[in-house]
Amino acid sequence: MHDHYFSAVPQSDHRYAECAYAYRGVSLRFQTDAGVFSRGEMDFGTDVLLRSLPEEMSGDVLDVGCGWGAIGVTVGKRYPACRVTMTDVNERAAGLARENAKSNGVAANVRVGDGLTGIGEQFDYILTNPPIRAGKQVIYGIFAAARERLRPEGALYLVIRRQQGADSAVKYLKTLYGSVETIERSGGFHVIRCREGNGNAV
Repeated sequence: MHDHYFSAVPQSDHRYAECAYAYRGVSLRFQTDAGVFSRGEMDFGTDVLLRSLPEEMSGDVLDVGCGWGAIGVTVGKRYPACRVTMTDVNERAAGLARENAKSNGVAANVRVGDGLTGIGEQFDYILTNPPIRAGKQVIYGIFAAARERLRPEGALYLVIRRQQGADSAVKYLKTLYGSVETIERSGGFHVIRCREGNGNAV
């Protein structure tokens, strides 16, 4: 049976693979598996997103579609003042994210859920490498739901390939957020930052 990384309960056999990652002076090791996005390596787009984040971060952080925890665990390790929540529809992914947070010494709240379903808190940062293959309706739903979960000075950071709809995503995001900026371009990936206004937001 063929699984997608956004399958709720992957049926594929386990094929564990470790992934090492260095980020802004900290070293991390992750356990990855089949049936979860980017087995065995840090996805290039995720790396571009992480390296586009502010040099200093604190507050409440939500990693949407967290996979094995690449974004949330990395942020929690580098910025211990951040309170990290991670969520993924894929039960196997959420289990790996939970294990990877623990093994890297990161306190994180990991949930199983579809997009932001069941997320009621407010956040200073919402970070996502959205599940493009799940379709535009799904990822645009994530973008819209994120706006409702951001604090007034908060920001949504997302990464998307140009050939997978970055330009049309920006047009849609501009209907939701007061400020939408492409802050990085690398290898065909665009990192987009969305905020409510143009003030002193992160």
